[in-house]
Amino acid sequence: MSDEEHHFESKGDAGASKTFPQQAGTIRKNGYIVIKNRPCKVVEVSTSKTGKHGHAKCHFVAIDIFNGKKLEDIVPSSHNSDVPHVTRTDYQLIDISEDGFVSLLTDSGETKDDLRLPTDESLLKQIREGFAEGKDLVVSVMCSMGEEQICGLKDIGKN
Repeated sequence: MSDEEHHFESKGDAGASKTFPQQAGTIRKNGYIVIKNRPCKVVEVSTSKTGKHGHAKCHFVAIDIFNGKKLEDIVPSSHNSDVPHVTRTDYQLIDISEDGFVSLLTDSGETKDDLRLPTDESLLKQIREGFAEGKDLVVSVMCSMGEEQICGLKDIGKN
């Protein structure tokens, strides 16, 4: 064979897919689905009866988990739909920069500086006010399909 040694860079996700297939008929309300290449949370599912020529159809109404836009899709219930891998991770808030980026502390003790403040006004206000008051804040970051966004906030201050 070959005398050369192969070295592979570890990327962490091992080339894992951003989505996985799931039969449309098994996707339920509050589940996730990909519509128009956007990860969405399903808010309404209705299934039509099989017609003269074939398949029952699932009508999905879903909200984009990152920008809040409402999207709809109709898929035959026996066909596969893409379902995004969605993860939530909690990080401790260290700092907020003037240009709208946050500095977060990971579980391994490293800092993560590539995330912007959320666009949601009430959450943004809570984060800014809590940070200004010197509270120990933990933010929840939702990650799906290569995108990340702050989606929640907890005060872990010792009162």
